[in-house]
Amino acid sequence: MILTVTLNTALDITYRVRSLRPHTSHRVTDVTERPGGKGVNVARVLAALGHEVTVTGFTGGATGRAVQDRLTTAEGVLDALVPVTGATRRTIAVVDEHTGDTTQLNEPGPTVTPAEWSAFQEAYEALVPSASAVALCGSLPPGVPVGAYAGLVRTAKAAGVPVLLDTSGEALRRGVAARPDIVKPNADELAELTGSHDPLRATQDARRRGARSVIASLGPEGLLALTPEGRWRATPPTRVHGNPTGAGDSAVAGLLSGLVEDLPWPSRLARAVALAAATVVAPVAGEFDREAYEELVGRVTVTGDATAA
Repeated sequence: MILTVTLNTALDITYRVRSLRPHTSHRVTDVTERPGGKGVNVARVLAALGHEVTVTGFTGGATGRAVQDRLTTAEGVLDALVPVTGATRRTIAVVDEHTGDTTQLNEPGPTVTPAEWSAFQEAYEALVPSASAVALCGSLPPGVPVGAYAGLVRTAKAAGVPVLLDTSGEALRRGVAARPDIVKPNADELAELTGSHDPLRATQDARRRGARSVIASLGPEGLLALTPEGRWRATPPTRVHGNPTGAGDSAVAGLLSGLVEDLPWPSRLARAVALAAATVVAPVAGEFDREAYEELVGRVTVTGDATAA
């Protein structure tokens, strides 16, 4: 079982309009709703790849109930969300059908009380020993300590369970110091962490700060990986166009599935890049096009040196 943690779960709502224009009214042509938050997105892709997945984090209010109702329909995903009194947030994506661009509006999430945070920690500690890997993903809702991910990393490592961290800002800085097995920042998050805009130099710095392996997401240019086993660059065979929402989460799912399947790093990276690209071209934000994934995965270019890290 793979455990994904989403402390700031969401109900993702996608509106499609023919053309998005400021200061005007719009007729929405299509609406989709699905459970969201980075770790939930990761879990959905992992389940689609055939892995057993448990989702934990926080849920509250009518929006939280809607998230849980939709999770139960996702085959292979087990709901272990912890209740809070506040309401789960919503994220609104508005897709301009004319340009293909997406405008994203993200609510902040419920305020978590100290008692609710303690209840989550107890639940997490009970789940971790049964996990083959843990993914800690996304932003922290109000009330959760900024060093929360660092503590959750240490809990997983104490249980001998590999842990991947995908967050940003101060939560990432403190989390990296707890020595996670993998961190997966994008280029901006990596630059904020290290102060360097050179991806290779920044990944090297992030490893020195404590991360065992650093997988930097370079958007349409693929992934740069620096690990104890070597250094690699993985690039998609072609630039794809569409909605990038959830592409990074699909990459995390590729990395995690490759980890638990004990695949070599080049195969993990090829899977991650192909899943990310297949998510960009999918008609629904945050899901991947399986046909596109299967066509792309064998065509991802992975270059590097198994002794260079």
